[in-house]
Amino acid sequence: MTDATLIDRIRDRAARISVIGQGYVGLPLAVEFARAGFSVNGLDTDLDRVTALNSGRSYSPDVESDDLAALLRAGRYEATADLSVLEASNVVIICVPTPLRKSKDPDISYVVAAAEAAAARFRPGQLVVLESTTYPGTTAELLLPMFQARGATIAKDLFVAFSPERIDPGNPTFKARDIPKVVGGVTPVCTRLAAALYRLIVPRVHEVSSPKIAELAKLYENVFRNVNIALANEFSLMCRRLGVSTREVIDAAATKPFGFMPFYPGPGIGGHCIPVDPLYLSWKMRLNGYEARFISLADEINRAMPAHVLSLVGDALNEMGRAIKGARICVLGVAYKRGIGDTRESPAHEIITTLRRKGAQVAYADPHVASFQVDGIELKAVELTEEELRASDCVLILTDHPEFDYDAVVRHTRLIVDTRDSFPETAAKGTRLVRL
Repeated sequence: MTDATLIDRIRDRAARISVIGQGYVGLPLAVEFARAGFSVNGLDTDLDRVTALNSGRSYSPDVESDDLAALLRAGRYEATADLSVLEASNVVIICVPTPLRKSKDPDISYVVAAAEAAAARFRPGQLVVLESTTYPGTTAELLLPMFQARGATIAKDLFVAFSPERIDPGNPTFKARDIPKVVGGVTPVCTRLAAALYRLIVPRVHEVSSPKIAELAKLYENVFRNVNIALANEFSLMCRRLGVSTREVIDAAATKPFGFMPFYPGPGIGGHCIPVDPLYLSWKMRLNGYEARFISLADEINRAMPAHVLSLVGDALNEMGRAIKGARICVLGVAYKRGIGDTRESPAHEIITTLRRKGAQVAYADPHVASFQVDGIELKAVELTEEELRASDCVLILTDHPEFDYDAVVRHTRLIVDTRDSFPETAAKGTRLVRL
């Protein structure tokens, strides 16, 4: 199949699409292509997830179960663990995790496994797009050679591009279909094909000259956020020493209509992007003899925030004549951000683990997370009842989910340590309130 034939199939919605990985990125993307009229296979190795998706049950905050069920009934979407569907696919999109090893080096084993599976089932005329965030050079230096080893010729019977995922799980304003896509192909023809594909589901596609540019663009987006969050976190430490409200200062600065973008402090960073992606770039730069100092410093500051939160809890309990050992602490929110149930890299892991090791009795409430693993122990979420609040020596707010009844927290709690600035200054009369 030539590029002209493939682009015709794309424009006619006749191309068959396989999306490898049906997580927080892959599922919304697959659904958008199915909604646009394509026939889509969602590939995943998790058989329980495949079963749930094929029964119309979505676990993603960005995909409604009713919408998924409608696409299943229409025959435009099917989840599967059967890799043979790749043989009949015109487009293969890879959306698999790219975590860090304990050494903070990139773990691209999921990308390698997905690319190897696709290359082993390559058919001439395929467009292969990598969306997983990775170090610059991955697409051209790692993924492309796997297909060339199978006899594929780039821009003739194989088309390869990188288009970074930009999903913000749980964001009600920007869903997958609302976010512009960046596309960089190995050749101009590859870019043109990938751009034509994405233009059918998003409002804007920005074409760049190479996959490496697109890979770096995604990394820079998250380096920007990581560094600015670190600045906000360090600024909160300075404001605490000066005895002023960090939030009030930042809100005042944010009244400037240009040259400023507000970032707010928190108990640490979490999720699949911000704590991870910048370290992919710093690792790559070390291989090139350069130390990315901003990234290293931001990582150091952000990863120190859970220890700062623990210090606040210990000091606040001490002022009330209590030690951490034996204290009952109710943690509000263990997800890495509000409104979702994703606990990857959440600072709650370190904070709860340390509190338990120090002898605290820790319970947690989270409307999005039914169970939570800490130190090899599975904790179950508790209901945020008046009894639970009154029984707690301290309520520690790590994630400011909108479902929490903050008025009830104030009414029935003796001590609140609030890492998300959930309460206005006047909301805590009669309650000891400690802010980040």
